[in-house]
Amino acid sequence: MNRNLLIAAILFLTGTAFVLQDEQADTVSADTTVAERSEGPSSVSVIRVEGTIGPTTTSYIERGLRKSQEANDEALIIELDTPGGLLDSTQDIVQMLLGTDHPTVVYVSPRGANAGSAGTFITLAAHVAAMAPATNIGAASPVSMGGGEMDTVAQRKIFSFSESYIESIAEQRGRNAEWAKSAVRDGDAITASEALEINVIDLIAEDRMDLLEQIDGMEIEGKILNTRGASQNEIPQTLAEIFFSFILRPEVMLILTLVAIYGIIGEVTNPGGIVPGVAGVIALILLLYGVAAMPINLAGFLLIGLAIILFVAEAFTPAFGLLITGGAVSFFLGALMLFQDLPEEMQVSMYWLIPATLVTAAFFAWIVTYGVKSLFNPVRTGLESTVGKRAEVTDAILPNQPGRVFFDGEYWRAESEVPLNEGDHCTIKEFKGLTAIVIPLTKEQTEEPSDG
Repeated sequence: MNRNLLIAAILFLTGTAFVLQDEQADTVSADTTVAERSEGPSSVSVIRVEGTIGPTTTSYIERGLRKSQEANDEALIIELDTPGGLLDSTQDIVQMLLGTDHPTVVYVSPRGANAGSAGTFITLAAHVAAMAPATNIGAASPVSMGGGEMDTVAQRKIFSFSESYIESIAEQRGRNAEWAKSAVRDGDAITASEALEINVIDLIAEDRMDLLEQIDGMEIEGKILNTRGASQNEIPQTLAEIFFSFILRPEVMLILTLVAIYGIIGEVTNPGGIVPGVAGVIALILLLYGVAAMPINLAGFLLIGLAIILFVAEAFTPAFGLLITGGAVSFFLGALMLFQDLPEEMQVSMYWLIPATLVTAAFFAWIVTYGVKSLFNPVRTGLESTVGKRAEVTDAILPNQPGRVFFDGEYWRAESEVPLNEGDHCTIKEFKGLTAIVIPLTKEQTEEPSDG
């Protein structure tokens, strides 16, 4: 009996020791996890997206996401303030945000900022949607996103697509899908506090530091965010992104169109100018890049082409300004239609269109008219201007023996296939170097008064 009690006591003490050892191991493991989370300073990357959403915005966000992943950041923060933009670019950005495991935060800021139209889609697609006080979100109507006039069938199709598209985004992120559809269907827009109340966004943050405090400890894609006190790595736009974003503005594309027209026509009418031609070709290449990246209306380009034809035709037709007027109207309508497929906020203002039309009409009415006509005027300078003039032979000219002629107060070495005697009159046919090639005057020409 004593032996059995002794064995039982040993087993009890051994089991207790194992339990204590397991508890200590769990404690050590938990301490280790906490230590790993707090080991070294955490970081987040921040990019700032302002203005209309376009192709350069897509590349900027893609680069920011890639750099944030490479830096092993806690999250990528996209500070957003946009009235809207292109639907194609918006879809690319949404696919990027929905397809990444790296935590993304869209923060509509600063105060007074707006996540309108395309911005609504982008905000809903982020892992965390946040807004600053006194900001707005919504008005995601496809009319303002796509721009231009649509017939009833096309309008119904694009509305149906946009509603289902934004609904799927909201459902994937667990946000208010019914309001998201109303933002497309009815163009609803709400404030930050209203958005938080109806589960459109996750939080309202006063500033970036407040945002980092509030998202600290959130679990995203299986990762616990450690953003309290995190260092902030701001990723600015590159020079190339700034430049291409600049040239994709409609008013800049209109200016490039004018430079391409002026430069190429200027080089054609004044060969050898070089600068106009080079400037025109560069502007044309940049314009073609913009046309490839933006939904430009083809009818607008055709009207601008017609305007150029009418302007040039005025130089050859005594239309007394009618063709210039028609060209100006065609150019104005073409420039107006050129960007009509863009969102309203990206269309060209009348403050640009009217001066551009007037300047273009004046350019063709004055410079191009006289420049084209000058191509058909006789040469007035140099040796070529003397071809066809009459001269007097001062030293006899034989087929194999050059002589001399006199015209315009100068003596010139001359050659002729026909013998000419001193005192004969002849006509200058051409020049070979500084030697004049002459031919004898006909009987009719001899009876005319001499030019020399």
